[in-house]
Amino acid sequence: MAFLPTLKQLQYLTALHTHGHFGRAADACFVTQSTLSAGLRELETLLEAHLVERNRRVVRFSPLGELVVAKAYDVLREAETLAGLARAAGRPLAGPVRMGVIPTIAPYLLPRVLPAVRAAFPDLQLYLREDMSGAACEAMARGTLDCVLLALPWDCGDADSATLFDDPFWLVFRAGDLPDPPPAVDPASIDAQSLLLLEDGHCLKDQALGACGRPELRADAGHRGTSLVTLVQMVAGGLGQTLVPGMALDAGLLAGSDLIARPLAGAASRTIALIWRQGSRRGDEFRLLAGALKTAVDTPGVAAYVPAKSPSGE
Repeated sequence: MAFLPTLKQLQYLTALHTHGHFGRAADACFVTQSTLSAGLRELETLLEAHLVERNRRVVRFSPLGELVVAKAYDVLREAETLAGLARAAGRPLAGPVRMGVIPTIAPYLLPRVLPAVRAAFPDLQLYLREDMSGAACEAMARGTLDCVLLALPWDCGDADSATLFDDPFWLVFRAGDLPDPPPAVDPASIDAQSLLLLEDGHCLKDQALGACGRPELRADAGHRGTSLVTLVQMVAGGLGQTLVPGMALDAGLLAGSDLIARPLAGAASRTIALIWRQGSRRGDEFRLLAGALKTAVDTPGVAAYVPAKSPSGE
C-alpha cells in the first residue's frame, strides 16, 4: 500500500509557498517552526523528492516543488469542498469560513456588522484576514480563503458575487482650503496638485478617481499615504485634500478634527460586494452571509458630513 501525503503536510507546503518564510508559514498554520519544518521533511522523504531549498535568507521551491505545490492547492481546495458538503447537509453557515477583507473596509464596516452576523449564525466560525484586493483574490483562487469582502470594480477572475451597497466618496479638506465650499463638490474642480491618494496596491485609489471621472489624476510619491488615517493626518497638516469613502466617515474617521467633508456631485461611489469562487458548492451559504451583511448595514442618508466642532470653534 502506497503512503500518501497528509492534508496537514500539504497545508504546511502551501503556507510556505504563500508566505515565503518558515516563521510566518508556521504562524499561519498555528504550529512551531520546528513542527512545520519536520512536516515538510517528512513530505519530501515520502515523495522521495527535493521540494524546497532552505537557507537563512530565502526560500526557493525546486521546479518539481512548484508542480507539487500547485497540485497541493487543488487537493486542499477539494478537501474543503468535501467538508463543505457535510456542513451544507446540516445547518447553513455552521463551522469555519475564511473571509478576506480589504484594509479600506475592515476597520470601518466590520465592527458595525459582525455582531448581527454572529447573532444570525451562532455556529459560524468566521476567520478574518485583512489583505489587499489582489492578494486576497489570489488566496481565494488557491483555496486558502473561502470568500472576500471587497470593493468593485476589481477584476478577481472567475468569481460569483453578491452586491451589498454603494459606498459614496467624499472630499476631505481643511477650512479655508476651499473658499465657500458647495454642498456637493464637482469632481472637475478638484485640484490635481493638492490631491492626496493612497499608495499603489490599494484599489480605493483607482476606484475613487474612476468614480469621479478623473482617472488622469495621479499623486507623486510624496503625496501618497499608506492608510486612510494617514491621509487624514496629511490633510490636517496642510498638505492637501483627499477622497475617502462614506463608511469611514460614518465610523468616525474625522472625529476630533476640524476637517470638513463634502460629497462628490454625480453620486461617485464604489460598490461593496462579497465574492467567492465561481461554481462553489457553498455558494448558497455565501449568499446567506452576504444577505446578513447587507441587512446589518445601516448607511445614513445625510447630505453632508458635519464635524463635531466647527472650524471656527463655535
